[in-house]
Amino acid sequence: MEKKTIAIFGGSFNPPLNSHLLIAKQILKEYKNIEKIYFVPVSTKYNKTGLEKDEHRYNMLKIICNNEKQLEVSNVELNQEKQLYTIETLNIFKNKFTEYNICFIVGADNLKEISTWKTPKDLLKNFKIIALERGEERIEDIIKKDDLLKKYKSSIIIFNNNKIDFSSTEVRNKLKKGENVDKFLNKDVLEYIKENNLYV
Repeated sequence: MEKKTIAIFGGSFNPPLNSHLLIAKQILKEYKNIEKIYFVPVSTKYNKTGLEKDEHRYNMLKIICNNEKQLEVSNVELNQEKQLYTIETLNIFKNKFTEYNICFIVGADNLKEISTWKTPKDLLKNFKIIALERGEERIEDIIKKDDLLKKYKSSIIIFNNNKIDFSSTEVRNKLKKGENVDKFLNKDVLEYIKENNLYV
């Protein structure tokens, strides 16, 4: 990635964790040509159980990006009448930021599913993918098992973030049980969760 780049970090962010922020900062540190990372939360039109309201997840992301010049939150998927496909979201950014390369940050679990997404060939052909490797799951192994990923292997950048081993699902479960989650959540995000009676 030699040309100046904008990275898109999509996800549920239900809730956004300190680890999401840490991943973004590590990517910015590793790839100097990435000028900005946009967090793009999916909307509740995306059929996923237990997804908190759009406004809450958007507001919590705004909180964690508050003092970060290279991090932004986009409501591009929240403002649509239908849930956008990933390729549609990436094309919106590509058309808006014509002088930039657009790349997509994706976890190993989602990388395994890319071949089933809308026009996966176009996605891999036109956009670089930063694949987050963590735990026992090796990105190389995922690529080897998928013919499309093998064909477009040059589009995939493997980013190892083994230090990050906690998920939003686990944090939600801890919140429901009233367990301490201070080390997983920004203190202002935690305050927001309490004030709005989320994840109870």
